Amino acid sequence: MNLKITVVLLFFIGIATHSQEFKFEKETINYGKIAQGSNGVKTFEFTNIGDAPLIISDIKSSCGCTIPEKPEKPIMPGEKGQISVAYNTKRIGGFSKTITVFSNASIERKVLKIKGNVFKTLDNSYSQVLGN
Repeated sequence: MNLKITVVLLFFIGIATHSQEFKFEKETINYGKIAQGSNGVKTFEFTNIGDAPLIISDIKSSCGCTIPEKPEKPIMPGEKGQISVAYNTKRIGGFSKTITVFSNASIERKVLKIKGNVFKTLDNSYSQVLGN
């Protein structure tokens, strides 16, 4: 009898821990063409569409040139949250990076993407010689 009660309790605990969901407005942010050294911070916005607090435990980026920042507090049901991502725009050329979000949602890992192309700008001393 105790075994049956334990199994039933574990079943309901399992359901309760997976009732968190979140929906992102965009899962990919396209920076487009951006100038070298420009502001590389973008924000992924999401809503907790579940019925329990959403806790983002960790965020990992695919390289050191991309620095994500997670919300520190749980996101309550119906509330919006943000994940900031800073890309190092000193690096010239095209980029495509991933950010993996770890949470207590039913899908524990969510992969977000950023992409774009950083173009080289003239430095101030060179542009002054040209009269710009």
